[in-house]
Amino acid sequence: MSLRTALIAGTAALCVGAVPAIAQQKNPLVILRVIDADNYDPIRSTSTAAAEVAYMLADTLVSIDFDMKTIRPLLAESWEISPDGKTYTFKLRKDVKFCDGRPMKAEDVVYSVKRWTNPASRSPVANRAGPLKDVRATDDYTVVYELKEPYSDLLAQLGLSFASIVDKNTVEKLGENFGVQGFNATGPYCWVSWTPRQEVVLKKNPHYTWGPDIYKDPKPQIDQIVWRVIPEQNTLMAAMQAKQADITYYMPYIALDTMQRVPGTQVQQQKNYVYDAFMGFKVDKPVVSDEAIRRAANMAINRDAIAKAVYFGKGTALHSLLNPNVLDFDKKSAELMPKFDPAAAAKLLDDAGWKVGAGGIREKDGKKAAFLVYGLRNAVNPRISEAMQADLRKVGIDMSIQLWDATVGWGKLATQEFDAFLMSYPAVTANEALNLYFRSTQAPTPNRMNWKNESTDSLIAKSTTSTDDATRTQANGAVQRQLTEANVWVPLVSEPMWLVSGDRVEGAKPHGLYGAGLYKGLDIKLKR
Repeated sequence: MSLRTALIAGTAALCVGAVPAIAQQKNPLVILRVIDADNYDPIRSTSTAAAEVAYMLADTLVSIDFDMKTIRPLLAESWEISPDGKTYTFKLRKDVKFCDGRPMKAEDVVYSVKRWTNPASRSPVANRAGPLKDVRATDDYTVVYELKEPYSDLLAQLGLSFASIVDKNTVEKLGENFGVQGFNATGPYCWVSWTPRQEVVLKKNPHYTWGPDIYKDPKPQIDQIVWRVIPEQNTLMAAMQAKQADITYYMPYIALDTMQRVPGTQVQQQKNYVYDAFMGFKVDKPVVSDEAIRRAANMAINRDAIAKAVYFGKGTALHSLLNPNVLDFDKKSAELMPKFDPAAAAKLLDDAGWKVGAGGIREKDGKKAAFLVYGLRNAVNPRISEAMQADLRKVGIDMSIQLWDATVGWGKLATQEFDAFLMSYPAVTANEALNLYFRSTQAPTPNRMNWKNESTDSLIAKSTTSTDDATRTQANGAVQRQLTEANVWVPLVSEPMWLVSGDRVEGAKPHGLYGAGLYKGLDIKLKR
C-alpha cells in the first residue's frame, strides 16, 4: 500500500468512527491546531504557536497588511522618521484600553519595549528591537524610539508579536508566570485560561474598537475563542468534517482537495505566506563540522520528493538558502546551491576521506559519519526526518532523530546536545532571516548553528544599518552566497497556508504573519 493510499484509508476510517469527543456548541469559536507553545509571554517564546495566540491577546505599534509587506497603523496612528534614520516618533491612539479597562498610554509602550530589550529578561528575540539607545515618552501619547544606528527592518519588526504592548501591573504580579497563568494587554481578546497541550481559552475584549484598517470591522464579533490542540492531523480533519470545530490552518495537505468539495466548507490559500522548513548544522560539532559532510547532505536529500510525498504537492521544494519571495533574495546564491545528485555526494565523501565502513556507514579518522538531529514533533517533521534519514543512509551517512513535544522542545533546542536540527520559520525580508539566525551574537539560540564569522557579522551589520536600497541588497546578497557555499543549512520546503472554515463561519480570511493564520481574528462572525 502506498503512503497516499494508506493515509486516505486511515482518514476514511477516522471519519466513520474515531472522531474525538468534542462537544459541539453554538459558541465559542473553536480553532484547531496540532501543536501548543511553551508559554505565551511574547518576549519569551519564538514559537509560531505562541504568536498566533499573542496577536489576539495583544497589539503592536504597527500592523502588517495581508500582502505581508505593507506597514499599517495600529496602536500608533502615525509616525515620523528622522533624516538619519535613527529616531522614530510615534503618535499613539487615545482610545486604547487594556483588557482590565485601564487606558493605555505612552509609558506602557516604553515599559514593554524596555522589558523586551532588558538583558535580564533573556529574550531570545531582543535583537529584533534593533540597536536601541533609548525609548521614552514625551507626553501621554508620544513615544520617541531612538537607535544607536539605523535599522532598516525596524517597522516590520515592531509589527511582530514580540513587540506586543503588555500591562506592567500584571507582569509584575505574575512574574515568570506571565503568559502561563494570566495575561493582560490591549488585543481584541482577553486571557481566560491555558491548559497545556490541550487548549487556550480567550474572551472578547469589551473595550476593543481600534482594530487595524486591514479589516472591515475594528471590533471583535466572537464572544469566546478556544484554541484546541489535536496533535494528529487526520483526527483534526475528522473533527472538522464532523463540524466539531470551526476553523483550522493545520489541515493535512492530502485532505485539502477533499475539503473543498465538502458542502458549506470554505478553503482559502494565503499566497503571500512565507514559512520555510530547513535543517541546520551545528558547524562546531564533530562530523558536521566537516564541510564535505554538510555539502554531501545537501546533494543527497531529495527536496522535490519530500515536497511531493509529505506535502502532497501543496508545498514548494526550496533550492536556495532563503525563500525567493523575501525582499533582497539573491538569485546568484540559488545558482550556488548543490543540486540533488546522490552519486556526486558519494564521490565527494570518498574524495574527502570518508570511506564506507561496517554496515555501510562511512568512517574517517576513527569517527563514523553519524549525527543526531533534534526537532519538534509536529504533523510533518516525523515524515520529513525519516525521508532525509533514508536519503542520507544511501550515501553512507547515519542520521539519528529525536523529536520533542513543543512544551519541552524549545528548551531542548536551546542546548548543545544535538548536531543538527529541524526548524520552520517565517520571514518577510532577507535581512530579517539573516539577522535572526546568523549573527554571532545570536548564538546559541536562535543561531543554533553556532555560526560565528566576522565577514557574516560585518555584512549583516552593513545591510541592517543601510539607508539606501542598493547597499542593503548588495550586502544581503553577499551573505546569502557565503552561507550557501558553506552549506550551513539544508533548505527543504516552503510550506503553504490553507485556511479551512466550517459552514457557521463567515468573514474569515487567512493572514499568516509569523505563522498566525488569523492574526487579530477580526471580521469573523458565527452564523448560529
